[in-house]
Amino acid sequence: MCKKLYYFLYRHGIRQLQTGWADGPAYVTQCPIQTGQRYVYNYTIKGQRGTLFWHAHISWLRSTVYGPLIILPKKNVQYPFAKPHKEVPIIFGEWFNADTEAIIAQALQSGGGPNVSEAYTINGLPGPFYNCSKKDTFKLMVKPGKTYLLRLINAALNDELFFSIANHTLTVVEADAVYVKPFETNTILIAPGQTTNVLLKTKSQYPSAAFLMTARPYATGLGTFDNTTVAGILEYESPSNNHLNRVVSLFKPTLPALNDTSFATNFTNKLRSLASVLFPANVPQKVDKRLFFTVGLGTNPCQKNQTCQGPNGTMFAASVNNVSFTLPTTALLQSHFFGQSRGVYAPYFPSSPLHPFNYTGNPPNNTMVSNGTKVVVLPFNTSVELVMQDTSILGAESHPLHLHGFNFFVVGQGFGNYDPSKDPSNFNLVDPVERNTVGIPSGGWVAIRFLTDNPGVWFMHCHLEVHTSWGLRMAWIVLDGKLPNQKLLPPPADLPKC
Repeated sequence: MCKKLYYFLYRHGIRQLQTGWADGPAYVTQCPIQTGQRYVYNYTIKGQRGTLFWHAHISWLRSTVYGPLIILPKKNVQYPFAKPHKEVPIIFGEWFNADTEAIIAQALQSGGGPNVSEAYTINGLPGPFYNCSKKDTFKLMVKPGKTYLLRLINAALNDELFFSIANHTLTVVEADAVYVKPFETNTILIAPGQTTNVLLKTKSQYPSAAFLMTARPYATGLGTFDNTTVAGILEYESPSNNHLNRVVSLFKPTLPALNDTSFATNFTNKLRSLASVLFPANVPQKVDKRLFFTVGLGTNPCQKNQTCQGPNGTMFAASVNNVSFTLPTTALLQSHFFGQSRGVYAPYFPSSPLHPFNYTGNPPNNTMVSNGTKVVVLPFNTSVELVMQDTSILGAESHPLHLHGFNFFVVGQGFGNYDPSKDPSNFNLVDPVERNTVGIPSGGWVAIRFLTDNPGVWFMHCHLEVHTSWGLRMAWIVLDGKLPNQKLLPPPADLPKC
């Protein structure tokens, strides 16, 4: 039996200015590239440099279809730090023994949670802590007295990760392809969809030791997760022709506890934009449109004559403002561009919860979500402030939210319910970190600002793939501006058809 394959490739973090047709998410900016077909992604990268990545953008194909996307500075433009001796991409992933498409299909049919991965990987290798995988260990060979730029990418499907290298300090210099004020740390936290560049300064002398570099999850929810640790090895190159120099010790780092929200918060608060003359932080100072989105889990009723494995016999769901997003069968961008939106999407996504409640207190008895394909429509060049609030429905947890087509500034965050009368006074409008993916704190909120300077249809979704599959996603439509460089370009001739 032949299996029909569909492909969508997304260049995660590339803004695609005026070229939304090359963005890639399934049924948002394009229809499937079907077996035997081809589609040329034609776009220009403008004003960006740093570490991003590419990945599949339909169902759970992202579990194995991904890779680094590194944009170097323009010729003769230097890093805002000393040039490293070497640059090394390090990609975190997940290893499943079963077909991931079968895993999520079974979960969506039963209404329960999907099976978790068997292992995490570093550059595709699970490392020595798993059965029969000692030989499949990533090894980073370094020289004494050198500085290495490690380009860290979290391509895992469903888990935020702590990462550390034994007996070494890391200096964070970039997040999501935007320079940050450097700071030192022994451990970093990186959510799915995020990238972090760190400088690793090696020891001045050959240490006659090797050092494990390990990663394991930061877990805040009530669901099951892969509670394992992946390891690679940092090893120093032995001085030539000296047989006395050999590894006699292997050091292991100490990672934070699985639920160490205190460390996660402190690490996140250290991230600040470089905000220099060459690399300014152009934070919107005025706000044209304020939105308040609740983000969390919920339920759908079990279908007739079916037994479901979700809470109290229901089916797990996830939503934004209680709307669980339903993917259309025609691409949203295509429908918008050709004025054929009727029956495809509704342009009235709620700007705030229709039924407010104590978001982080005792959850309401009714956990059912609504379902639909609703979008927010905004004029070109609108200054947006969006507050995203976690809820306690079926348990509070961290949600890494990713916005296509834009970077945004994380101007504030906190725990408990967002207070619009008090919390804005503490917003950082000077040097907030600029990102494309942000973690909403478990039982808390995060505030972002961005400018709608990119016409088209843009997806926003949780980068925990299971929550996206349950509907924790929505879309924005940014209308054309008046000038030619403010308008969405026409679609390419080979655009896949639905």
